[in-house]
Amino acid sequence: MLAALAGPAGADPGYYVVAPYDQAGRVGAELRYWTVQPAGRRAVLWPELGLSYGINTRWTTRLLASWEGETIRGAKLSTLNWIHEVLLTQGERPYDLALHAQLVHDRGDHSHALELGPVWQTDLGRLKLNANAFWEYSSASRDTRLKLQWRGVYRVAAGWRLGAEGFSEVGRWNHWLPQQRQSHRAGPALLSTLWDEGPDTVTLNAAYLFGKTYGRRGDMFTMQLQWLH
Repeated sequence: MLAALAGPAGADPGYYVVAPYDQAGRVGAELRYWTVQPAGRRAVLWPELGLSYGINTRWTTRLLASWEGETIRGAKLSTLNWIHEVLLTQGERPYDLALHAQLVHDRGDHSHALELGPVWQTDLGRLKLNANAFWEYSSASRDTRLKLQWRGVYRVAAGWRLGAEGFSEVGRWNHWLPQQRQSHRAGPALLSTLWDEGPDTVTLNAAYLFGKTYGRRGDMFTMQLQWLH
């Protein structure tokens, strides 16, 4: 079961909606945690640790290590990831646009993957919308797959947003899988700023998603806790 779930997802550093923001001159540390719960089976866990740095107002780079297992103690280092987000707009448009690039090394089969695509965000009053499309090439499968992300959250109070988010994997970018083999998940999402005083900011993003993961029924929980200084 673990191989069936992790095999196609081996190049994924987790499921988190990528959002464009300016981190210039700030160092970040983050804890990420996501799970997949197949129907009637034990959950598969992916704890992750990352370090980031804002090189300038447009470019943020991040190193991320991802573990995988059925228990926290039994999780083994699965992938090493080098991630970049480059802002293409900085307030001159009614939306934010960035370019996401990620290089993944899979320690299991020593394959590599490259994920590349646009990151889009806009605000409509108290509503924040995100929509991303990523093309991922894997040296293991030697094909390019299309992955989609979206999120809509409403500011209910200072530092708190509630809404929904979702993820999809549709197969090869130019030859989508049949509908029953595609993966689509969606569910409630929470974004919170837990601390924002002086040079330090602590944020928490979490969501619980219902649907399919690579064609298999599997609910998903995602959590991202980030500290910026």
